[in-house]
Amino acid sequence: MKEIRIGVVGTGHLGRYHLQKYRKIPDCRIVGVADIVEEQARKAAEGCDCEIMTDCRGLLGKVDAVSIAVPTGAHYEVASVFLKAGVDVLLEKPIAATLAQADELIALAEAKGLIFQIGFVERFNPAVVALGTVMGKPLFIESHRLHPFFERGTDVDVILDLMVHDLDIILHFVNSPVNRVDAVGVSVLSDKVDIANARLTFASGCVANVTASRITGKIMQKIRFFGLEGYHAVDCRKRELVSLGRERDAQGNMTITENPVEVKPLDPLEEEIRAFVRAVAGRTSPPVSGTDGRNALELALRINEAIEKNQARNPLDLTAPAPAPAPLAPPLSDGPPAGDQVQP
Repeated sequence: MKEIRIGVVGTGHLGRYHLQKYRKIPDCRIVGVADIVEEQARKAAEGCDCEIMTDCRGLLGKVDAVSIAVPTGAHYEVASVFLKAGVDVLLEKPIAATLAQADELIALAEAKGLIFQIGFVERFNPAVVALGTVMGKPLFIESHRLHPFFERGTDVDVILDLMVHDLDIILHFVNSPVNRVDAVGVSVLSDKVDIANARLTFASGCVANVTASRITGKIMQKIRFFGLEGYHAVDCRKRELVSLGRERDAQGNMTITENPVEVKPLDPLEEEIRAFVRAVAGRTSPPVSGTDGRNALELALRINEAIEKNQARNPLDLTAPAPAPAPLAPPLSDGPPAGDQVQP
């Protein structure tokens, strides 16, 4: 394979990891790293033997492909610079801040025949990849993506920060238009929505209940699919999949069985980077396209609109005194409810 000249723009949390993965690929040569904070770029690029710059346009004419891991508000501006110059782009999620920006980036890539991949790393999670081998037609989906609060990522709300990963996975497997969106959300520690829940109804009849929070004490990244052929539970954090199906026993009775599914011990981000490099080298369509990114963004924005409408109907006054607690009712059972317990 011909050597591919790589540039990385943005050396925050994700950009540093992109650099690490590119260094593992023999046919890639990192020629430049750009960040508005020069010292941050220099530290991230230690050992790369490459140029350091504060203006990403200094990479033009020197790179074949770039990874862009800048804040969401700069996605359109930075990506358009490289697409206009004929450079293949791996752009971290979400694709852009608006649908108009997303459409223009997609059009630029198509007009020049460029590789334009969106960084939905969970698509490369080995448990999600394995899910594709057993998934039938989902009828109900429930997902929880819960994280502690970190300052990074708060340039956008929790829908574009966290929930969008699950929206992309759900859209990928349901493959049907969304007919209805109902959602609620509140701001707690930032000036944007920090907790959100959305109920999505698809034209296929599938319903998805999606929850995201960035103010919980523990991390949970689980998504469950229910269908006529079985039940599939993915733990994205642990990279585990439990898949249950049904079959008839020797007596003709229907029984529940566990599907023997292999989940390979792979690094999702490294797989994402390698997929991008293969697409660049072979001039093939990337596994997560700009259109995939646009679809996830469109659904995220619809969820935000539903939250705003709900807030307008039911304004939340955080300065109002809390209502008096209701009298304690006697317990209905002498044990905790069955199922996963989501700790705050």
